[in-house]
Amino acid sequence: MTTVKPGQIWADNDKRFPGRHLRVEEIDATHATVRPVTLTPQGAVAPFAGRRPTRIRLDRFVPTSTGYRLVRGVDEQPS
Repeated sequence: MTTVKPGQIWADNDKRFPGRHLRVEEIDATHATVRPVTLTPQGAVAPFAGRRPTRIRLDRFVPTSTGYRLVRGVDEQPS
């Protein structure tokens, strides 16, 4: 299991939300607070305007069909 950390970018695996990416803002004992972002073709991260933060249980950050997959770690730069 990948450790969820603030600053990481995760993609939603749910087929109902193709292309949905989230940036982790905060972590507590059971949940991560995330905010939707847009990834540009160059790999830059842009805020998704008008969206409020969401809390997601940490145990959902697994690469299953209803989970999330890590796209970019905290220290990774766009390629």
